[in-house]
Amino acid sequence: MEKKAIKVHPDDNVAVALIDVWKDNVIQVENDKVELKTDTKAKHKFSLVDLAEGDRIFMYGVLVGKATKPIKKGAVLTVDNVKHESNQAYKKTETTSWNAPDISKWRDRTFNGYHRPDGQVGTKNVWLFFPLVFCENRNIEVLKDVFEKELSFHKSTRQRILLRSLIHGENTETLVDTEPEESAVFDNIEVKFITHQGGCGGIRQDSASLARLLSGYVNNPNVAGATVLSLGCQNLQIDIFKNALKRINPDIQKPVLIYEQQQMGTVDEMMDTIIKESFAEIKKANEIKRQPAPLSKIKLGLECGGSDGFSGISANPALGYASDLLAALRGSPILAEFPELCGIEQELVNRCVSDEAAERFIELTRAYEKAAIASGSGFDMNPSPGNIKDGLITDAMKSAGAAKKGGTSPIEDVLDYGDYVTKPGLNLLNTPGNDVESTTAMVGAGASVVVFTTGLGTPTGNPVAPVIKVSSNSTLARTMPDIIDIDSGGVIRGEKTIEEMGEEILEFIVQVASGEVESKADQLNQDDFIPWKRGVSL
Repeated sequence: MEKKAIKVHPDDNVAVALIDVWKDNVIQVENDKVELKTDTKAKHKFSLVDLAEGDRIFMYGVLVGKATKPIKKGAVLTVDNVKHESNQAYKKTETTSWNAPDISKWRDRTFNGYHRPDGQVGTKNVWLFFPLVFCENRNIEVLKDVFEKELSFHKSTRQRILLRSLIHGENTETLVDTEPEESAVFDNIEVKFITHQGGCGGIRQDSASLARLLSGYVNNPNVAGATVLSLGCQNLQIDIFKNALKRINPDIQKPVLIYEQQQMGTVDEMMDTIIKESFAEIKKANEIKRQPAPLSKIKLGLECGGSDGFSGISANPALGYASDLLAALRGSPILAEFPELCGIEQELVNRCVSDEAAERFIELTRAYEKAAIASGSGFDMNPSPGNIKDGLITDAMKSAGAAKKGGTSPIEDVLDYGDYVTKPGLNLLNTPGNDVESTTAMVGAGASVVVFTTGLGTPTGNPVAPVIKVSSNSTLARTMPDIIDIDSGGVIRGEKTIEEMGEEILEFIVQVASGEVESKADQLNQDDFIPWKRGVSL
């Protein structure tokens, strides 16, 4: 018989509808029969008890809201009868014990990656171009056009062929691409380009923060080397960038070419020099070959976006199990998005292996929320219209499901934005909940692969690390097959366990890390990069 609803945790007083259910229907939820008082769409929650105004609402075993008016047993929860509520006072009370998963089948597994002189191992081999200041964005775009066309990295897109057909009045179904077929000049290196709107005009702290982020990209194991453009007079001076890079890796041995326009004469003279010298280094980087490496060398970014009411019961906990497997193998999963950890801080504090890590997490979280409130907002305003429409009606409810991506393993380290991951095991990284800002930060912290769960769909990618998309439901996987790599909808239907789905995710990570499978985001050339601007503009 089809399961119609699920109670996620024994302490919960709400259930999640797995399919659309209707008023007056009587459905079984564990040992209880519930007569529905309202129509309830799939992914939304209904009460398992009579709730009075002010009563607390629990899901995933944690406080996720408070009733703003009486809610009958069997009635749907909405923004009209529930408001955000979470536990605010938290401090380390114990160190949570951990039952690590069985890793016997994974212990001797390897992936084929790019070994760097500092011992890191990349899943890609990228030569990266970027500016220290937005004034150099045009020069970066010119270099992108030159290198991508001449190195034949990208063939004509479907959209270019469509426009060409419209210009010439031809039928797209019979149109033959008139461009000659060209093979890429290099087969073992990618050339990627970053632009941004920072480096000057804001407060000095913004430039220092951007320097740390960009230096993390240079140090990322997926990067073979970099070409860096500077204007000369901007806030983000070359020395600030060099010092940030030295802070992360004092003995970095990658080639990093830096050019300052105000010291180089004409644009043509500068660009000619950049192209000649960069091409020589790209040619050398192409000679680096993949070699076997243990799974402990993988740094895994854990991301979610466009979440729905199923994300916290399928895709996120499945990714959490994959994270636990990797942590047990001494790899480095990275859990970020601090606004989406609201309400489960106590659990995370107790999972910290040291008092120092716990106190840093508390300090960073409180400072972030204080800044959000000072700006006229707050963590309670985090759920997007799409989240709410699909059943995530409070931030605590969204957060409790989002945090499942981090599994149950001990937290080895807590990092602020711009810090770099150095410890094996689960790391917490202070970032916004914004999809691209968070993904950008995790890659800057060293993530060599990112797994991105979604219930509504998002095309987010990254110029340096492959981004693997996991759908929380099969409808999304069928509707947007060009962006979804893995469908976890089988968990909702009861066809797969969380553990089975988690192992499937880890297997796919290994294939992508080895270059055997290309993520959909990479196939779409989805290279998103947005730094977190924490200060004001001056």
